[in-house]
Amino acid sequence: MVHIKCRTVLYPFSEIRRLALSDDQVPWTTPMDNYSPPDYDSPVLHNKPWADPPTDSSSFHPKWNGLDGTVNRQSHTGPYKVVDGRPLNPEGRTGLKGRGVLGKWGPNHAADPVVTRWKLSNGIKDTHPISKLPILQFCAIQRRDCGQWAIPGGMVDPGEKVSETLKREFLEEAFNSLEMGREKKVTEDMVGKFFEKGEEIFRGYVDDPRNTDNAWMETVAVNFHDDKNETVGKFKLQAGDDAQSVKWVDVDKGLDLYASHSSFIETVAKLRQAHW
Repeated sequence: MVHIKCRTVLYPFSEIRRLALSDDQVPWTTPMDNYSPPDYDSPVLHNKPWADPPTDSSSFHPKWNGLDGTVNRQSHTGPYKVVDGRPLNPEGRTGLKGRGVLGKWGPNHAADPVVTRWKLSNGIKDTHPISKLPILQFCAIQRRDCGQWAIPGGMVDPGEKVSETLKREFLEEAFNSLEMGREKKVTEDMVGKFFEKGEEIFRGYVDDPRNTDNAWMETVAVNFHDDKNETVGKFKLQAGDDAQSVKWVDVDKGLDLYASHSSFIETVAKLRQAHW
């Protein structure tokens, strides 16, 4: 069951309550003749240049399932259905219609850089006393909007390559590049070179609490690993932009992270043959 976090009763940043659904009611293939959830578009979307207008706007003629100018309306999951002028969430019902707080109808694309290093003591990898496997650490930010710990990712801007989003979001949230002075160029060059080599670990739909029946999050997650703690792994982290705090966190199955981020970390732990 993919829909867990996006079925929380109270929709984020609002007083709107979702229609409660059982697991078997989530698939669109399950008949629900009386399905009539609340319809919600957050006021923060009104007249914003980065947000779509309402679907019934006379000026709105999107190219669903394709590249709409610079806006990517394709889903990583494949073609999605459009009913009554609105895209349908490919993973099923969420108990809420509209866009919620998401800017785009349909897929809202993000990128998540999973930056890791080894936990060291006197230059030697620490191992977990039970699993006997080396302990991996990842760069985690504490989100300013909800307080949860997460991967320092963000939205892909229209026309922007995912590779650029990954680097930009990491610099802004984990190195506070927006407030940097003379050292900005050196830091950008260092991170840019480090980000030239990464391993994609996920591309698809994300179980995000902001998802609705008509708008949802998708992401590309890429692992960038500092195997010798000689580059990004040795620099001091500084929270910036949407992050209120940042730190290196030990990878462990007990982590409770934002949206689907725990599953991304688990994938990286297995990829690196590290403790989980």
